[in-house]
Amino acid sequence: MSVTLLETLLERSAERHRHLCPRQVLGVRMGLLGGATLGLPVPQENKRLLVIVETDGCFTDGLAVATGCWVGRRTMRVIDFGKVAATFVDTQRGRAVRIVPHPESRQRAQRYAPGVEDRWMGYLVGYKHMPDEELFVVRLVQLRFSLEKLISRDRYRVLCEHCGEEIINEREVFVDGHLLCRGCAGEAYYTYADADKGAVEDSLPAAMFRV
Repeated sequence: MSVTLLETLLERSAERHRHLCPRQVLGVRMGLLGGATLGLPVPQENKRLLVIVETDGCFTDGLAVATGCWVGRRTMRVIDFGKVAATFVDTQRGRAVRIVPHPESRQRAQRYAPGVEDRWMGYLVGYKHMPDEELFVVRLVQLRFSLEKLISRDRYRVLCEHCGEEIINEREVFVDGHLLCRGCAGEAYYTYADADKGAVEDSLPAAMFRV
């Protein structure tokens, strides 16, 4: 790991938060390790690497800066399990690795921050200097969904039969033969506040929600 590259990436991450925190360091270090494990250069300049991150926040920004993967470029997916963890996918070979901090990473960090009495600052300094094998656990994984469907196709779009809204990237579902968006299929995270529209379920047959 290049110390110069690490410091440069940490500076870029810190610019987004106006400060540097331990989780940003974890994100940057994890991103560099994920690329190295798959043999892919990072930060990437193409879209070969896909990162699936299991939380949001400053850790995720560190990952993005290190890998060049961004939600807006469709090279990063957030599946919020509330975990400081990420899976790195080589979309050409289908190979994937999941990386998490070692369960003892916090305790070990203090050994790499001699003389630092503040615990938070100890994590910050220690995470910068710890060897990868002491900081992280890396495991090969297999995805439980279609990578091809996740990536989808350019210009793909359909209309939900209930709300009429456009659906892109093959995210539609079929319920009792009806093409629906996930919201109308019962996965909505919202209900309409105005009484005229009501919750989408109100005007759909109950059978349509037997997924």
